[in-house]
Amino acid sequence: MRTLKYAILGLLNKESMTGYDIGKEFSKDLGEFWNAKHSQIYPELKKLLDEGLIVYEIQISGEVLEKKLYSITEKGKQDFLQWLKKEEPIEPTPKDVFRLRMYFSNNLDVATRLQLLGHQLLQHQDRLKHLRKNKERYNSIPPLDSDNFGDYLVLDGAILRETVTIQWLENYIDYCKKQ
Repeated sequence: MRTLKYAILGLLNKESMTGYDIGKEFSKDLGEFWNAKHSQIYPELKKLLDEGLIVYEIQISGEVLEKKLYSITEKGKQDFLQWLKKEEPIEPTPKDVFRLRMYFSNNLDVATRLQLLGHQLLQHQDRLKHLRKNKERYNSIPPLDSDNFGDYLVLDGAILRETVTIQWLENYIDYCKKQ
């Protein structure tokens, strides 16, 4: 399945954008749970154009700079909504190199384990701080029909995930220190 296709259609369903703007979205809110590089985005835009799911108009910026402003077509909206309504089976657990190392950590001395756990803890604390900062833009849960509800929903889930991961790391740091 071309999931990037639907991420782009979803963005264009909100508003028309340039390829550059689409790429920036993967560096902002979408980047918290999905990523794509410009080298992936532009070929996907070409496929979407070929399939009639999007169109573009040329905009002139300055005297010579041309940029393409992409918009979703009615066919694209229908395809996007059909994908959006589809039930998704749970995916396999994502690969996590750190957890794999911890699985085999009985081969490490306690000091090394503590160092690795502590380093992970700092990274997850930084991520949690970043996510909470992003959540500050909301005073309350947005209405269900607002464009911001999905962002809030995913952001809140990411905060819970990081909170639990931090708790897990702290528990085992404390346990290692007591040994």
